[in-house]
Amino acid sequence: MKIELKKDFTWSLVVPTSMGVRITPANGQPVHCSDTFHMQATSAESNVASVSSFLGLPVKILTTFVKDSPIARFIKDNLASRHIAYEGVEVEQGGPWGYRHQFNIADSGYGSRGPRVQNDRAGEVGRTLNVKNFDLPGLFGKEGVQILHLSGLIAALSPETSNFCLELARAAKKYGTRISFDLNYRASFWKNREKELAGIFKEIAGISDILVGNEEDFQLCLGIQGPEEGGKDLAAKIDSFKEMINRVRKAFPDASVFATTLREVISTNEHLWGAIMLEGENWHVVEPREIHVLDRIGGGDGFVGGMLYAILKGWEPEKWIQFGWATGALATTVVTDYGQPADEEQVWSIWKGNARVRR
Repeated sequence: MKIELKKDFTWSLVVPTSMGVRITPANGQPVHCSDTFHMQATSAESNVASVSSFLGLPVKILTTFVKDSPIARFIKDNLASRHIAYEGVEVEQGGPWGYRHQFNIADSGYGSRGPRVQNDRAGEVGRTLNVKNFDLPGLFGKEGVQILHLSGLIAALSPETSNFCLELARAAKKYGTRISFDLNYRASFWKNREKELAGIFKEIAGISDILVGNEEDFQLCLGIQGPEEGGKDLAAKIDSFKEMINRVRKAFPDASVFATTLREVISTNEHLWGAIMLEGENWHVVEPREIHVLDRIGGGDGFVGGMLYAILKGWEPEKWIQFGWATGALATTVVTDYGQPADEEQVWSIWKGNARVRR
């Protein structure tokens, strides 16, 4: 089946997000014994958008910035280098204990030492994202958007961002924009808001066209029974994952695409990576294949970004999951937590297992 997209549009993809910075030690070392770090601008949602932006599609993020902050300037310059347009109000810092952009402090791990990530989000300016600061009729009605991509991280970040994502989804639906929703459950975000967020997530899922999540996401965000426990072999669990996705489809029949990734960690730098996608009545499965990992963070976002790019390009559905698998694998080979594909050929070479030099 094909997903019918708007023909008259300014933006292929629009993504609300809270931007921050990520710092990682040099040479794959642990945080606590390092004194040299690489800093990059980051957010899970802009990671998704980067696949389309690097491959030439018009992409925009909706966010908010700390006024006169050098970190905000660093983020804006990075987004420009990624060919991502941005819109967002400037919020006064409010003194040294006021607002700031989030910090993500990551030990990428190595070999038998697993990754460790600390999210320092105190005073995060992204929590102030508010629907009143954006012209939704202008964005969806006058400019036109093909796909709105929402993340459960932003939908659960604060009461303001929850309402923002809900109103974005409602406006997108009204103007014929397709909606992609990656559930991205985080227990700390849901604490003491379980009933409120469950209702919001179910409403967004109910009007979404594309639903993405792992077994935990579907269970804890939407109340769907997860896959039955099986052996350690992920390939052998595929049938139980299909049963779970069928339960999600039954609960949310208006969605036409459902996807989840499969991962088995052999060591920090060696994974088995696969994916399952249901579009209409058709199953598409990539059985777990070996990939070599420099930094695993961002692989799932890369998968979603590649799948959405393939949908935006109007390709046949079997290519959606293949391209997503490959862009997810690509993201794990770079020091940033987002993939930066040079071109489509590079991505398809990863899918084909062709790592030969191109001269």
